[in-house]
Amino acid sequence: MLSEQQNLNQTMLNEEQLSSLKEVIGSYSPLQLAWASGYLAAKSEGSSIATLPSAVGTKASSTLTILYGSQTGNAKGVAKSLADQATAQGLTVDLKSMGEFKPKSIKNVTHLLIVASTNGEGEAPDDAIAFHEFLSSKKAPKLESLQYSVLALGDTSYEFFCQTGKDFDEYLAKLGAKQIAPRVDCDVDYEDAASAWSQEIITKTKDLLGETDVSSNVVAMPTAGAASQYTKQNPYEAELSVSQKITGRDSAKDVRHIEIDLGESGITYQAGDALGVWFENDAELVNELIAALGFSASDEVTVGNEQYSLSDALTSKLEITQTSVNFVNFWAEQSQDKALTALIQDKNATREYAANHQVVDVIKAAPAKLDVQTFVDALRKITPRLYSIASSQAEMEEEVHLTVGLVEYDNNGQARAGGASSFLGKRLEEGGTVKVFVEHNDNFRLPNDGNTPVIMIGPGTGIAPFRAFLQEREATDAEGDNWLFFGDQTFTQDFLYQVEWQGYVKSGLLTNIDLAFSRDQAEKIYVQDRLRENAEEVFAWLERGAHLYICGDMNRMAKDVEIALVDIISEQGKLTAEQAQQYLKDLRNAKRFQKDVY
Repeated sequence: MLSEQQNLNQTMLNEEQLSSLKEVIGSYSPLQLAWASGYLAAKSEGSSIATLPSAVGTKASSTLTILYGSQTGNAKGVAKSLADQATAQGLTVDLKSMGEFKPKSIKNVTHLLIVASTNGEGEAPDDAIAFHEFLSSKKAPKLESLQYSVLALGDTSYEFFCQTGKDFDEYLAKLGAKQIAPRVDCDVDYEDAASAWSQEIITKTKDLLGETDVSSNVVAMPTAGAASQYTKQNPYEAELSVSQKITGRDSAKDVRHIEIDLGESGITYQAGDALGVWFENDAELVNELIAALGFSASDEVTVGNEQYSLSDALTSKLEITQTSVNFVNFWAEQSQDKALTALIQDKNATREYAANHQVVDVIKAAPAKLDVQTFVDALRKITPRLYSIASSQAEMEEEVHLTVGLVEYDNNGQARAGGASSFLGKRLEEGGTVKVFVEHNDNFRLPNDGNTPVIMIGPGTGIAPFRAFLQEREATDAEGDNWLFFGDQTFTQDFLYQVEWQGYVKSGLLTNIDLAFSRDQAEKIYVQDRLRENAEEVFAWLERGAHLYICGDMNRMAKDVEIALVDIISEQGKLTAEQAQQYLKDLRNAKRFQKDVY
């Protein structure tokens, strides 16, 4: 028999194991620690269950189900925060991505909270497509026993603002479900509205469900590694190491290759992820805006619960380069300007005007007198810009690369520039610091099997994630074929990363490359034209399991490419237009057709 000391030695972790355990759990939240302890206890008893069972006597009807549909991560973040808050209040929570939720099981849910973003022009996010379609189909069951509420995330600069959330609200109501609280529609600065909705909905749901023992709660926990400590709310101060123009001297565009040093942050990212960049507004623009309003830079204002000088608030806290539709409506009322008042009667015209005028331009076109706090309250809070990452960490390690097109234009003789692009590309010097975080995008990923062929369509700066894809495929010795479609204005001035693509062609990593430079000949040629020229081979690749990716302009390019793909599938597959559209939709549901459009 083993001695008592030998038993003790076998039971305890050795020094190395204890050190490893401390490292692993160091970034866990209290909720994750509780889950992990239960998981390990189950494993010690020989159980293979990966989630904790609910306590004996807990009924399905006492569970709060939280589903999120998220394209870039915002809805996912809100849903996870909501789940944490609900659990802390004693509610039993089941948190899932809509992509992980079996649509038919909705009939078993009694209390449901939905957090949904809107993708593209009113489309559901990739992980929400199947659930969205199911609820609007004849297969959807009656849901008279369901109580629900919806938080919708969107952007008022788009025509179909919060459309996915509105759809879910409408579909559930038609199926007989009852609202716990009215739907809330959030703009890009969604944090305050989301927080207020979360508090209200948890209070109301708690009254409906009653309290349960916190230790009995079931929460679907993330299966990936521990999340970075650096987030949108707590960004990492990184160093800008390279800002290099990669378009020619005579190009109509200024595109920069940006390299950022992540140092000792421990931040990790995958090919397909985006980098969130916090920026400061241009000091000259801030001064121009203050002068146009007749205010003083030292005027004290309140943003959130904090006090700032007007100059500081406009520099780092408030959005002044992107004008919201709500601000245009507000300013029309303040100024009583006839032209602006007439403009806002047309929603489409208002959106177009907002997209092409910065805040200072609106004010100069229609002067008005108002107090400084009223003006500040009408502005949106500044939000970080998301850029598709143009590097693979497997190759670049502590670096992250971006491909940034500078937004520059003229408005009535006045030069205007984008807030983040001009900050990164011109105003921030190499060696300066920039606050960043990684926004994971599980809806834009290389196939798990490295033997799978991929087709990448990325004109202009849409090339960024495909540079990351090919670096990743090379670093992992993936043997699948790779086909790149790239386009821009001219070969000599706008062929981004030309030397790299030529190197990949020579090494055999890049199986095919098709180029479309629209202004190098009398008749303009675009990537969709190159797709049509290669219709037979494109369809053959799809038939043998290729994954298809589009990145870039949402308004024109992505639409034209999808039309071309439907035509190719219809012609080559001898299908009707409706069948071809379903073919493409099936690819998307299978995560073989993924888009990163903006």
